[in-house]
Amino acid sequence: MSEISRYDQRGVSADKGEVHAAVKHLDKGLFPNAFCKILPDVAAGDPLFCNLMHADTAGTKTNLAYLYWRETGDLSVWAGIAQDAIVMNLDDMACVGCTNDIILSSTIGRNKHLIPGEVIKAVIDGTTAFVDNMARHGVNIHLAGGETADVGDVVRTIDVGYTAFARMRRHDVIENALQPGDTIVALASFGQATYEDRYNGGMGSNGLTSARHDVLRHDYAARYPESYDARTDEQFVYCGSRSLSEASPVPGINVGQLLLSPTRTYLPVIQALLAQLQPHIHGMIHCTGGGQTKVMKFAPGLRIVKDNLFPTPPLFALIQQESQTAWREMYQVFNMGHRLEIYLPQEHATTVLDIAHQFGIEARIVGRVESAHRTEVVLDTEHGRFEWA
Repeated sequence: MSEISRYDQRGVSADKGEVHAAVKHLDKGLFPNAFCKILPDVAAGDPLFCNLMHADTAGTKTNLAYLYWRETGDLSVWAGIAQDAIVMNLDDMACVGCTNDIILSSTIGRNKHLIPGEVIKAVIDGTTAFVDNMARHGVNIHLAGGETADVGDVVRTIDVGYTAFARMRRHDVIENALQPGDTIVALASFGQATYEDRYNGGMGSNGLTSARHDVLRHDYAARYPESYDARTDEQFVYCGSRSLSEASPVPGINVGQLLLSPTRTYLPVIQALLAQLQPHIHGMIHCTGGGQTKVMKFAPGLRIVKDNLFPTPPLFALIQQESQTAWREMYQVFNMGHRLEIYLPQEHATTVLDIAHQFGIEARIVGRVESAHRTEVVLDTEHGRFEWA
Protein backbone atom coordinates (compact mmCIF):
# COMPACT_ATOMS: atom_id res chain seq x y z
CA MET A 1 0.00 0.00 0.00
CA SER A 2 1.28 3.49 -0.85
CA GLU A 3 2.30 5.93 1.86
CA ILE A 4 -0.44 8.32 0.70
CA SER A 5 -3.00 5.56 1.28
CA ARG A 6 -1.48 4.85 4.69
CA TYR A 7 -1.94 8.51 5.53
CA ASP A 8 -5.62 8.29 4.59
CA GLN A 9 -6.06 5.17 6.71
CA ARG A 10 -4.58 7.03 9.68
CA GLY A 11 -6.96 9.95 9.28
CA VAL A 12 -4.36 12.33 7.84
CA SER A 13 -4.32 14.17 4.53
CA ALA A 14 -0.92 14.11 2.86
CA ASP A 15 -1.74 16.89 0.37
CA LYS A 16 -4.36 18.82 2.41
CA GLY A 17 -6.58 18.83 -0.68
CA GLU A 18 -9.77 19.47 1.27
CA VAL A 19 -8.18 22.31 3.21
CA HIS A 20 -6.88 23.97 0.04
CA ALA A 21 -10.31 23.62 -1.55
CA ALA A 22 -11.94 25.25 1.48
CA VAL A 23 -9.70 28.33 1.35
CA LYS A 24 -9.14 28.71 -2.40
CA HIS A 25 -11.56 31.63 -2.72
CA LEU A 26 -10.09 33.61 0.17
CA ASP A 27 -8.16 36.79 -0.51
CA LYS A 28 -4.47 36.03 -1.23
CA GLY A 29 -3.17 39.22 0.34
CA LEU A 30 -0.89 41.93 -1.05
CA PHE A 31 1.60 39.50 -2.62
CA PRO A 32 -0.36 36.46 -3.90
CA ASN A 33 2.71 34.37 -4.73
CA ALA A 34 4.51 35.00 -1.44
CA PHE A 35 5.15 32.03 0.83
CA CYS A 36 2.96 33.63 3.55
CA LYS A 37 -0.14 35.77 3.29
CA ILE A 38 0.82 39.43 3.65
CA LEU A 39 -1.67 42.06 4.79
CA PRO A 40 -1.78 45.86 4.66
CA ASP A 41 -0.28 47.58 7.67
CA VAL A 42 -3.41 47.54 9.81
CA ALA A 43 -1.22 47.91 12.91
CA ALA A 44 0.00 51.41 12.03
CA GLY A 45 -1.62 52.29 8.72
CA ASP A 46 1.65 53.03 6.94
CA PRO A 47 1.35 52.29 3.18
CA LEU A 48 5.09 51.56 3.03
CA PHE A 49 4.72 48.68 5.49
CA CYS A 50 2.80 45.41 5.69
CA ASN A 51 1.82 42.90 8.37
CA LEU A 52 2.31 39.14 8.66
CA MET A 53 0.52 36.79 11.01
CA HIS A 54 1.17 33.07 10.96
CA ALA A 55 -0.10 30.19 13.09
CA ASP A 56 1.09 26.58 13.25
CA THR A 57 1.65 23.68 15.64
CA ALA A 58 4.08 20.82 16.18
CA GLY A 59 1.38 18.49 14.83
CA THR A 60 1.51 14.82 15.77
CA LYS A 61 5.16 15.14 16.77
CA THR A 62 3.77 15.79 20.25
CA ASN A 63 2.50 12.19 20.30
CA LEU A 64 6.00 10.93 19.61
CA ALA A 65 7.40 13.16 22.36
CA TYR A 66 4.73 11.83 24.70
CA LEU A 67 5.80 8.24 24.02
CA TYR A 68 9.47 9.06 24.53
CA TRP A 69 8.83 10.98 27.76
CA ARG A 70 6.65 8.22 29.18
CA GLU A 71 9.23 5.58 28.27
CA THR A 72 12.32 7.42 29.48
CA GLY A 73 11.17 10.21 31.81
CA ASP A 74 13.29 12.61 29.73
CA LEU A 75 11.61 16.02 29.90
CA SER A 76 14.09 17.59 27.49
CA VAL A 77 12.10 16.34 24.50
CA TRP A 78 9.43 18.97 25.22
CA ALA A 79 11.86 21.82 24.54
CA GLY A 80 12.23 20.32 21.08
CA ILE A 81 8.46 20.34 20.62
CA ALA A 82 8.36 24.04 21.48
CA GLN A 83 11.03 24.65 18.85
CA ASP A 84 9.15 22.55 16.29
CA ALA A 85 6.00 24.63 16.58
CA ILE A 86 7.89 27.94 16.64
CA VAL A 87 10.05 27.17 13.61
CA MET A 88 7.10 26.01 11.52
CA ASN A 89 5.89 29.60 11.86
CA LEU A 90 9.08 31.62 11.76
CA ASP A 91 10.83 29.88 8.89
CA ASP A 92 7.71 30.23 6.72
CA MET A 93 7.80 33.95 7.50
CA ALA A 94 11.52 34.10 6.80
CA CYS A 95 10.81 32.90 3.25
CA VAL A 96 9.18 36.26 2.51
CA GLY A 97 12.09 38.15 4.05
CA CYS A 98 10.86 38.55 7.63
CA THR A 99 13.62 37.58 10.07
CA ASN A 100 13.52 39.99 12.99
CA ASP A 101 11.34 41.67 15.62
CA ILE A 102 8.68 38.98 15.63
CA ILE A 103 5.99 38.76 18.32
CA LEU A 104 5.20 35.21 19.43
CA SER A 105 2.24 33.88 21.40
CA SER A 106 1.59 30.26 22.44
CA THR A 107 -1.58 28.18 22.52
CA ILE A 108 -1.19 24.93 24.47
CA GLY A 109 -4.04 22.50 25.04
CA ARG A 110 -3.48 19.54 27.35
CA ASN A 111 -5.23 16.57 28.86
CA LYS A 112 -4.50 17.23 32.53
CA HIS A 113 -5.01 13.55 33.41
CA LEU A 114 -1.93 12.66 31.33
CA ILE A 115 0.15 15.83 31.04
CA PRO A 116 1.37 17.24 34.37
CA GLY A 117 2.60 20.74 35.06
CA GLU A 118 6.24 19.73 34.66
CA VAL A 119 5.63 19.07 30.97
CA ILE A 120 4.01 22.49 30.50
CA LYS A 121 6.99 24.06 32.26
CA ALA A 122 9.39 22.17 29.99
CA VAL A 123 7.57 23.50 26.89
CA ILE A 124 7.61 27.08 28.20
CA ASP A 125 11.26 26.83 29.28
CA GLY A 126 12.08 25.44 25.84
CA THR A 127 10.39 28.43 24.24
CA THR A 128 12.52 30.82 26.27
CA ALA A 129 15.69 28.87 25.52
CA PHE A 130 15.00 29.01 21.77
CA VAL A 131 14.31 32.75 21.88
CA ASP A 132 17.52 33.34 23.86
CA ASN A 133 19.53 31.25 21.40
CA MET A 134 18.18 33.22 18.44
CA ALA A 135 18.97 36.52 20.21
CA ARG A 136 22.61 35.45 20.43
CA HIS A 137 22.56 35.25 16.64
CA GLY A 138 20.91 38.62 16.05
CA VAL A 139 17.33 37.39 15.66
CA ASN A 140 14.96 39.20 18.02
CA ILE A 141 11.76 37.42 19.03
CA HIS A 142 9.40 38.94 21.59
CA LEU A 143 7.27 36.65 23.77
CA ALA A 144 3.70 37.87 24.30
CA GLY A 145 2.49 35.14 26.65
CA GLY A 146 -0.32 32.92 25.45
CA GLU A 147 -3.01 30.49 26.56
CA THR A 148 -2.66 27.13 28.27
CA ALA A 149 -5.94 25.28 28.61
CA ASP A 150 -7.06 21.98 30.13
CA VAL A 151 -9.12 20.49 27.31
CA GLY A 152 -9.06 16.74 27.91
CA ASP A 153 -12.40 16.34 26.14
CA VAL A 154 -10.76 17.68 22.97
CA VAL A 155 -7.07 16.73 23.16
CA ARG A 156 -5.84 13.19 23.87
CA THR A 157 -2.45 14.23 25.27
CA ILE A 158 -1.11 17.68 24.37
CA ASP A 159 -1.22 20.11 21.45
CA VAL A 160 1.46 22.80 21.16
CA GLY A 161 0.98 25.75 18.83
CA TYR A 162 2.21 29.30 18.31
CA THR A 163 1.03 32.41 16.51
CA ALA A 164 3.58 34.89 15.19
CA PHE A 165 3.14 38.52 14.13
CA ALA A 166 5.54 40.92 12.45
CA ARG A 167 5.64 44.18 10.56
CA MET A 168 8.01 44.82 7.66
CA ARG A 169 8.62 47.18 4.74
CA ARG A 170 6.81 46.19 1.57
CA HIS A 171 9.87 46.70 -0.62
CA ASP A 172 11.70 44.04 1.45
CA VAL A 173 9.11 41.34 0.69
CA ILE A 174 10.28 38.35 -1.36
CA GLU A 175 7.33 37.19 -3.46
CA ASN A 176 8.67 34.07 -5.20
CA ALA A 177 9.13 35.50 -8.67
CA LEU A 178 11.05 32.44 -9.87
CA GLN A 179 12.60 32.81 -13.34
CA PRO A 180 13.84 30.43 -16.04
CA GLY A 181 17.58 30.11 -15.62
CA ASP A 182 17.49 30.43 -11.84
CA THR A 183 19.80 28.16 -9.87
CA ILE A 184 18.38 26.27 -6.87
CA VAL A 185 20.63 26.18 -3.81
CA ALA A 186 19.46 23.81 -1.07
CA LEU A 187 20.35 23.95 2.62
CA ALA A 188 20.55 20.62 4.44
CA SER A 189 18.02 19.71 7.10
CA PHE A 190 20.41 17.20 8.72
CA GLY A 191 23.80 17.45 10.43
CA GLN A 192 24.70 19.94 13.17
CA ALA A 193 24.55 23.68 12.67
CA THR A 194 26.74 25.95 14.77
CA TYR A 195 23.68 27.00 16.77
CA GLU A 196 22.52 23.42 17.48
CA ASP A 197 23.76 21.30 20.37
CA ARG A 198 23.61 17.89 18.69
CA TYR A 199 23.16 16.09 15.37
CA ASN A 200 19.83 16.84 13.69
CA GLY A 201 18.16 14.02 11.78
CA GLY A 202 16.37 16.49 9.52
CA MET A 203 12.79 15.43 10.21
CA GLY A 204 11.21 18.81 10.78
CA SER A 205 7.52 18.64 11.73
CA ASN A 206 6.04 16.97 8.66
CA GLY A 207 5.45 13.28 8.05
CA LEU A 208 5.50 12.36 11.75
CA THR A 209 2.31 10.29 11.55
CA SER A 210 4.03 8.08 9.00
CA ALA A 211 7.39 8.02 10.75
CA ARG A 212 5.97 7.20 14.16
CA HIS A 213 3.68 4.37 13.06
CA ASP A 214 5.92 2.89 10.37
CA VAL A 215 9.11 2.82 12.42
CA LEU A 216 7.99 1.95 15.96
CA ARG A 217 6.93 -1.52 17.06
CA HIS A 218 3.36 -2.56 17.78
CA ASP A 219 3.56 -3.06 21.53
CA TYR A 220 3.46 0.73 21.98
CA ALA A 221 -0.17 0.58 20.89
CA ALA A 222 -1.19 -1.52 23.87
CA ARG A 223 0.85 0.50 26.36
CA TYR A 224 -0.17 3.93 25.08
CA PRO A 225 -3.60 3.74 23.43
CA GLU A 226 -4.04 7.45 24.11
CA SER A 227 -1.29 8.17 21.56
CA TYR A 228 -3.34 7.30 18.47
CA ASP A 229 -6.89 7.32 17.11
CA ALA A 230 -8.62 4.08 18.15
CA ARG A 231 -10.62 4.13 14.90
CA THR A 232 -7.46 3.49 12.89
CA ASP A 233 -7.18 -0.05 11.53
CA GLU A 234 -4.75 -1.93 13.78
CA GLN A 235 -2.54 -2.95 10.85
CA PHE A 236 -1.55 0.71 10.42
CA VAL A 237 -0.77 1.35 14.10
CA TYR A 238 2.87 1.10 15.22
CA CYS A 239 3.68 -1.46 12.56
CA GLY A 240 7.48 -1.10 12.50
CA SER A 241 10.19 -3.09 14.25
CA ARG A 242 12.12 -0.44 16.23
CA SER A 243 12.01 0.67 19.84
CA LEU A 244 12.53 4.26 20.91
CA SER A 245 15.61 3.50 23.00
CA GLU A 246 17.54 1.27 20.60
CA ALA A 247 20.56 2.56 18.71
CA SER A 248 19.86 4.48 15.52
CA PRO A 249 22.01 4.54 12.36
CA VAL A 250 23.63 7.71 13.77
CA PRO A 251 26.20 6.95 16.51
CA GLY A 252 25.32 8.25 19.95
CA ILE A 253 21.64 8.88 19.17
CA ASN A 254 18.80 6.42 19.73
CA VAL A 255 15.84 5.97 17.40
CA GLY A 256 13.54 8.18 19.46
CA GLN A 257 16.04 11.03 19.58
CA LEU A 258 16.67 10.78 15.84
CA LEU A 259 12.94 10.98 15.05
CA LEU A 260 12.46 13.80 17.54
CA SER A 261 15.30 15.99 16.24
CA PRO A 262 13.94 19.54 16.67
CA THR A 263 12.97 21.28 13.45
CA ARG A 264 16.04 23.22 12.32
CA THR A 265 15.52 26.95 11.96
CA TYR A 266 17.33 28.74 9.16
CA LEU A 267 16.64 32.20 10.62
CA PRO A 268 20.28 33.14 11.33
CA VAL A 269 21.32 31.93 7.88
CA ILE A 270 18.48 33.68 6.06
CA GLN A 271 19.21 36.91 7.90
CA ALA A 272 22.81 36.75 6.67
CA LEU A 273 21.67 35.87 3.14
CA LEU A 274 19.30 38.82 2.99
CA ALA A 275 21.99 41.20 4.21
CA GLN A 276 24.19 40.29 1.23
CA LEU A 277 21.87 39.06 -1.49
CA GLN A 278 18.29 40.27 -1.03
CA PRO A 279 18.00 42.09 -4.40
CA HIS A 280 19.14 38.93 -6.18
CA ILE A 281 16.94 36.37 -4.42
CA HIS A 282 13.95 35.46 -6.60
CA GLY A 283 12.38 33.10 -4.10
CA MET A 284 12.75 30.95 -1.01
CA ILE A 285 10.86 27.73 -0.38
CA HIS A 286 10.46 26.04 3.02
CA CYS A 287 10.03 22.37 2.02
CA THR A 288 7.42 21.44 4.62
CA GLY A 289 4.09 19.81 3.66
CA GLY A 290 4.62 18.35 0.18
CA GLY A 291 8.34 17.76 0.66
CA GLN A 292 10.28 18.15 -2.56
CA THR A 293 7.09 19.10 -4.45
CA LYS A 294 6.29 22.09 -2.20
CA VAL A 295 7.59 24.56 -4.79
CA MET A 296 4.79 23.64 -7.23
CA LYS A 297 2.47 26.07 -5.46
CA PHE A 298 4.82 28.96 -6.28
CA ALA A 299 6.11 28.17 -9.79
CA PRO A 300 3.33 28.78 -12.33
CA GLY A 301 4.36 27.77 -15.85
CA LEU A 302 7.82 26.64 -14.80
CA ARG A 303 9.69 23.33 -14.69
CA ILE A 304 11.66 22.81 -11.48
CA VAL A 305 14.48 20.34 -12.13
CA LYS A 306 16.40 18.92 -9.16
CA ASP A 307 19.12 16.53 -10.28
CA ASN A 308 21.82 16.90 -7.63
CA LEU A 309 20.01 16.22 -4.36
CA PHE A 310 21.75 15.29 -1.11
CA PRO A 311 22.30 11.55 -0.59
CA THR A 312 19.45 10.13 1.49
CA PRO A 313 20.16 10.95 5.16
CA PRO A 314 20.08 8.05 7.67
CA LEU A 315 16.71 9.04 9.17
CA PHE A 316 14.83 8.91 5.88
CA ALA A 317 16.59 5.70 4.85
CA LEU A 318 15.40 4.18 8.13
CA ILE A 319 11.79 5.27 7.53
CA GLN A 320 11.81 3.87 4.00
CA GLN A 321 13.38 0.60 5.14
CA GLU A 322 10.76 0.12 7.85
CA SER A 323 7.75 1.21 5.78
CA GLN A 324 8.83 0.01 2.33
CA THR A 325 7.26 3.21 1.01
CA ALA A 326 7.87 3.87 -2.69
CA TRP A 327 10.69 6.35 -3.14
CA ARG A 328 8.48 8.68 -5.17
CA GLU A 329 6.17 9.03 -2.19
CA MET A 330 9.07 9.49 0.20
CA TYR A 331 10.08 12.59 -1.77
CA GLN A 332 6.49 13.86 -1.69
CA VAL A 333 5.94 13.35 2.05
CA PHE A 334 9.40 14.13 3.51
CA ASN A 335 12.01 16.80 2.82
CA MET A 336 14.55 13.99 2.19
CA GLY A 337 17.58 16.00 3.23
CA HIS A 338 16.95 19.67 2.57
CA ARG A 339 14.18 21.91 3.88
CA LEU A 340 15.18 25.29 2.44
CA GLU A 341 15.63 26.24 -1.20
CA ILE A 342 17.04 29.55 -2.46
CA TYR A 343 16.23 30.54 -6.07
CA LEU A 344 18.59 33.10 -7.62
CA PRO A 345 20.92 33.72 -10.58
CA GLN A 346 23.81 31.28 -10.86
CA GLU A 347 26.48 33.92 -10.31
CA HIS A 348 25.32 34.40 -6.71
CA ALA A 349 25.04 30.71 -5.77
CA THR A 350 28.56 30.51 -4.34
CA THR A 351 27.74 33.26 -1.83
CA VAL A 352 24.79 31.21 -0.55
CA LEU A 353 27.01 28.15 -0.20
CA ASP A 354 29.65 30.13 1.69
CA ILE A 355 27.15 31.67 4.12
CA ALA A 356 25.52 28.31 4.86
CA HIS A 357 28.91 26.73 5.54
CA GLN A 358 29.74 29.52 8.00
CA PHE A 359 26.85 28.18 10.08
CA GLY A 360 27.98 24.57 9.75
CA ILE A 361 25.15 23.70 7.36
CA GLU A 362 25.79 21.67 4.24
CA ALA A 363 24.55 23.33 1.08
CA ARG A 364 24.72 22.53 -2.61
CA ILE A 365 23.34 23.50 -5.98
CA VAL A 366 20.57 20.95 -6.49
CA GLY A 367 18.97 22.11 -9.72
CA ARG A 368 17.56 24.82 -11.94
CA VAL A 369 14.39 26.47 -13.23
CA GLU A 370 13.27 26.02 -16.84
CA SER A 371 10.45 27.40 -18.97
CA ALA A 372 7.46 25.08 -19.43
CA HIS A 373 3.85 25.07 -20.60
CA ARG A 374 2.67 23.94 -17.18
CA THR A 375 4.02 23.69 -13.65
CA GLU A 376 6.28 20.66 -13.29
CA VAL A 377 8.73 19.22 -10.77
CA VAL A 378 11.31 16.71 -11.98
CA LEU A 379 13.56 14.86 -9.54
CA ASP A 380 16.52 12.84 -10.75
CA THR A 381 17.55 10.98 -7.60
CA GLU A 382 19.73 8.09 -6.52
CA HIS A 383 16.48 6.09 -6.32
CA GLY A 384 15.08 6.97 -9.73
CA ARG A 385 13.47 9.75 -11.76
CA PHE A 386 10.15 11.13 -10.51
CA GLU A 387 7.88 13.73 -12.10
CA TRP A 388 4.86 15.74 -10.98
CA ALA A 389 2.69 18.13 -13.02
